[in-house]
Amino acid sequence: MQAHLVRPTRNKPNRKRVGRGAASGQGTYSGRGLKGQKSRSGGGVRPGFEGGQNPQIKGLPMLRGFNNKFRKQYEIVSVEKLGRLPDGVTEVTKEVLKEHRMIRKATSLVKILGNGELVRPLEVYADTFTKSASSKIQAAGGKVIGVAKE
Repeated sequence: MQAHLVRPTRNKPNRKRVGRGAASGQGTYSGRGLKGQKSRSGGGVRPGFEGGQNPQIKGLPMLRGFNNKFRKQYEIVSVEKLGRLPDGVTEVTKEVLKEHRMIRKATSLVKILGNGELVRPLEVYADTFTKSASSKIQAAGGKVIGVAKE
């Protein structure tokens, strides 16, 4: 910090201390107006209260149903898509699937489905497989490795 960069602090006026008598400089009603719920000590309405009419928030469509925060979201790849990989690829990992745009993120969970056919042997690393997918991969001479390879 340098001396020529120092600026004066912003003067902040003291907050209004209402309900402290006529001598406090706030006049007879202390800035609360005349009678009513908001003039009383401890009075006031809750946030969102609109005087008894239906609040605006109630006019919005409500979030319905059950939202399971422990739900596992899998990215799905079919056996048919695995067959479209280039001939040089023999080991299929999440990184390979991401590289060939079959999944969005290499960190997501991957599930292999048994749609389509597979003609060449592949070593497939994924989080889960359907029974038909694992049998098709093994029938083509490949390997099914259930735990994702890091």
